[in-house]
Amino acid sequence: MDQAHAAEPLLRIESITKHFGPVVALDQVSFEVRAGEVVGLLGDNGAGKSTLIKIISGSLEPSAGRIWFDGAPVTFESPADAKALGIETVYQDLSLCPNVDTVANFFMGRELHRTVLGFRLLRERAMQAETERALADIGTHIPSVRTTVEHLSGGQRQAIELCRFVHWGGRLVLLDEPFAALGVAQTRRGLELVEQIRRRGVAIVVITHNVLHAFQVADRIVVLRHGRVTGERPVRSTSPEEIVSLITGELTDSAPANATAPVG
Repeated sequence: MDQAHAAEPLLRIESITKHFGPVVALDQVSFEVRAGEVVGLLGDNGAGKSTLIKIISGSLEPSAGRIWFDGAPVTFESPADAKALGIETVYQDLSLCPNVDTVANFFMGRELHRTVLGFRLLRERAMQAETERALADIGTHIPSVRTTVEHLSGGQRQAIELCRFVHWGGRLVLLDEPFAALGVAQTRRGLELVEQIRRRGVAIVVITHNVLHAFQVADRIVVLRHGRVTGERPVRSTSPEEIVSLITGELTDSAPANATAPVG
């Protein structure tokens, strides 16, 4: 990840603050993510993780602070604005349509057509071939892409959503508790999938309660507690015990929250 660390940040958030009436959900939160880098965002319930992700994905507007993407300041009025830049959030319950097959989900809103006698017809074979190639590119095998999604495993569904994101030019993916509903074998495959996507130059933020999962995939870990960044650590120079201490409040950085991050 040295190359990613040397690059300019793809995403930089500066002093993001969010108020809900008198409640301060986020307080001066800052961190960065580079292309091809995985950042683990950890914290207990109520730490502010969900609020922060909603701001980055365009679902909420911050009360204060700035967001930079690819070196330019950006503001999001809706999730569509974030998606237009290549920012996508993959939630635990996913956004696939269970009653149609993998191909239909993969091309949702991007269907290929041909015109015959004035009628628009779907190019089913072309869409199927492209779906199969895209899944193979990231090392995912599904017995049949014509199987309805409701009959696929949780890990297979997650692979479809992530593959769709990468294939259509996604640059930053926010994974919200991606392994919470998966079994042991599916979780292992999910962790491998994150690594494959990272190798394609995609920036990834993984929101998780599982410290060990974060250590398996992340380059850096950012810890939120009561809406503030209490610590940021490169995985290679910390331990699960130290991260847990940051989550529980037993340990708090005295330095600025982004002091350990490379400056872009």
